[in-house]
Amino acid sequence: MTEMTRKPVALILGATGGVGGAVARALLARGYHIRALHRDPSRLSEKRTDYEWLKGDAMRHEDVEKAAQGAELIFHGVNPPGYQNWKSLAPAMLENTIAAARMSRARILFPATIYNFGRDVFPSPREDSPQNATTRKGRIRIAMERRLREAADGGTQVILVRAGDFFGGDAAGNSWFGQVVKPHAPLTRITNPGRKGVGHQWAYLPDLAETFAALNDRAGQLPPFANFHFEGFYDADGMEMGQAIRRVAGDPKLKIARFPWFVVPLLAPFVTLMRELLEVRYLWREPLHMTSEKLVSVLGHEPRTPLESALGQALEDIGVTPKRPAPGALPVRAPVSKA
Repeated sequence: MTEMTRKPVALILGATGGVGGAVARALLARGYHIRALHRDPSRLSEKRTDYEWLKGDAMRHEDVEKAAQGAELIFHGVNPPGYQNWKSLAPAMLENTIAAARMSRARILFPATIYNFGRDVFPSPREDSPQNATTRKGRIRIAMERRLREAADGGTQVILVRAGDFFGGDAAGNSWFGQVVKPHAPLTRITNPGRKGVGHQWAYLPDLAETFAALNDRAGQLPPFANFHFEGFYDADGMEMGQAIRRVAGDPKLKIARFPWFVVPLLAPFVTLMRELLEVRYLWREPLHMTSEKLVSVLGHEPRTPLESALGQALEDIGVTPKRPAPGALPVRAPVSKA
């Protein structure tokens, strides 16, 4: 028996994305054989050579089922490209994952969003809070989680972790963090989408990935549907993220500009991305703070990298360099756990 076949297999759907890539790295460090599905792996310019890349499409059930053969877990980190056709594509891809997990007797790891919550449970939703989303994407995500609960009732274990907006990882430039700082450019300004005094929740992807991996380590102790909130970094007044970036850059006078929300409704009828931004604007206008007591009760801690270390690495990940960096302003990643 080869070394590869002795290792447990993790199928990562979305390995080139921010969350999927981070989870793949965390599981690889734990001794998993990483299997990644991609429509055309030969076109990946910087492909991880320590993964097993399979050509396939998450929209094709036969591709997902074939890739899942022998897998212990499936991480479902895929989304429709370009925010297109969410209503039809996102649930269909999830159905393929559920069918493949059932066939291979694998568990499903699923990253959940804050879009599921409406204002009725603000500012402090819990894992069991009602989900009354008012947005189109939120209602789709609610239906997807309902389907995961059904799968768990049918014998497929699900580990779900809900987190705020992502930063960290080379794909995080496609998240809100890529609006706060411009990827692959000198750091000359910071854009703040929020309001002063309105808290906002952020998740450093390596910490979130470590959380998934640690929960997976304890899968045998968890219920069929295990649902957790990840606190990450809560910017209580909406200004601390910008101030922390200033400290990392070594420039206390680095310009912090307001996000140009006024143009979003004007462009929304014509630009899909603008429509998506307009739908979630309420998450920047009202505070939402998920805490992690339930997660800590299982793990004993929440993986937590100090904010400035996390931001230094996150800026480096997306090719952002301070205009006038201070000595040691971009520290290397040094994950720690906060008990």
